[in-house]
Amino acid sequence: MFLSTSGKIVAGFAFLGLLVVALFAYQNNQAKSLWQIQSDYFNEAKYIDLTHAFEPNQAVFPAFNNAKFGPTKSAVTIEGFANEGDEFTYEKHGFVATSYVLATDQYGTQFDPPAHWNPMGATISDIPPTYSLRPLVVINIAAKVLLDEGYHLQVSDIEQWEAKYGRIPEGSVVMVRSDWYKKWSDIKRFAQKPFPGVSLEALKFLHLQRKILFHGHEPLDTDTTPTLEGEYWLMHNNFAQAEGVANLDKVPETGALISIGFAKPLGGTGGFARYIAIAPRTWPYGHSIKDLPGAPLATQKAPLKRGLDGVMRPTLD
Repeated sequence: MFLSTSGKIVAGFAFLGLLVVALFAYQNNQAKSLWQIQSDYFNEAKYIDLTHAFEPNQAVFPAFNNAKFGPTKSAVTIEGFANEGDEFTYEKHGFVATSYVLATDQYGTQFDPPAHWNPMGATISDIPPTYSLRPLVVINIAAKVLLDEGYHLQVSDIEQWEAKYGRIPEGSVVMVRSDWYKKWSDIKRFAQKPFPGVSLEALKFLHLQRKILFHGHEPLDTDTTPTLEGEYWLMHNNFAQAEGVANLDKVPETGALISIGFAKPLGGTGGFARYIAIAPRTWPYGHSIKDLPGAPLATQKAPLKRGLDGVMRPTLD
């Protein structure tokens, strides 16, 4: 069932309002309160994955190489179990493992810390755990991108969002919906100009006026200027960003939360990220914990076998 715009707004604010009420109601017993809130609200909330699964053959910044996947092989001989150089298999060893040769940390759905451009900036391993759960704002420029593939978010777009929904919450994550993610399988076109972006003025407004945590976008670059001025400004002012985000057309523009996770290599200058939107239970997209409890996980439709590209997929003989 699809909600009207006013219904989405009411549902979104009601969802966050209930969380606030619940927090106050259980504040005298914090350990119990968070469990109770999870049970009362998050079990029936809708979870939407905003992440592309990364693979060897995909779009990447033109100056970077693609990743390589392959079987993990035994580094030594273990008598009665494996010889040096053996590929681990289900049949012989009872398990498999995969080797990933990652030519860059700027790959797929990602998180960029300031250290990506700034020699004095925070690295991935410096990002505080307080990043993990935040209010989510989605600003939709998809209709404008249909008319101009190189359209960049403007301050006026932000002001239009606020006129409709209210002031952007401080500390929130602002995702810019362009629907560019739908071109992800068109590897050659995805990273070519023109593509949608975020103007420098919009970035400054979001960070300096609204004090957001970070913004995210669907393409692999912030903008199409010759010097990537927006990304330069962000990183040199110690702000982070998300890139290569997906499925923003399946997320409410207001009232949702975002769960933020990424790999934590020491001193990392980029992160292989997982972003998940958490929407009110009445939202028509996504899955609830009741729908997909996660344990046990579903089995494959066919046995997993490694393809020529190194990826494990269900495969019938």
